[in-house]
Amino acid sequence: MITNDHLPGCHLILDHYGGRFAQDAVRLEEVLRDAARQAGAQVIDARFHHFGKGGGVTGVLLLAESHISIHTWPELDYAAIDIFMCGAADARLAADHLSKLLEPDDVKLTEVARSAQRNQ
Repeated sequence: MITNDHLPGCHLILDHYGGRFAQDAVRLEEVLRDAARQAGAQVIDARFHHFGKGGGVTGVLLLAESHISIHTWPELDYAAIDIFMCGAADARLAADHLSKLLEPDDVKLTEVARSAQRNQ
């Protein structure tokens, strides 16, 4: 586990394999907003786009604490999710909530160490 020494925030990369709502931009926005609330983050703005019949969704929440984004490929049964939060917001709570609501068959979680110190 990464400690928060010298980190400006927590950056999580999630690969979801299988799951729900890959083509539903409205529902994905609701799910991401709910995850942001669960994490204690403040949503400033949102933008979601569905790529048409059979296509996936790209969406992003702009947060006071940074962002949550999702990109889905229904034809691959895959979603790429990026969560970066600073301050008191808890990115791990958001990640757990997304996995609960999206119900993937499998999840790969990568935590990225972000350092505000040079040469680290």
